[in-house]
Amino acid sequence: QVQLVESGGGLVQAGGFLRLSCAASGRTFSKNAMGWFRQAPGKEREFVAAIRWSGDETYYTDSVKGRFTISRDNAENTVYLQMNSLKPEDTAVYYCAAVSQTYYDCLIPDCYDYWGQGTQVTVSS
Repeated sequence: QVQLVESGGGLVQAGGFLRLSCAASGRTFSKNAMGWFRQAPGKEREFVAAIRWSGDETYYTDSVKGRFTISRDNAENTVYLQMNSLKPEDTAVYYCAAVSQTYYDCLIPDCYDYWGQGTQVTVSS
């Protein structure tokens, strides 16, 4: 069974930092694009960051550019999201996701077939 499990969320003060991890099991995703999405209360799920299957390019939504960094460790079958200079508007449940098709990149939720359970990130003012 393929599973993606996020961890690392929590409550932090504005300006603080967190590192989210997403550990995959049941399948290797070394040749699959992976991404992070988030959903704030009363809001729709939105794209945050993605990393190409090759790991040589990353993509970010404008609001997190320069503050968040997505990375992957294929040996550990894990993707990370380093979140620095956190703002209250970053508060949301963060989900990691993976594209099932190898050698394929995508930035929208519809392309992602596997999803984690989410981890809560709360940034206080």
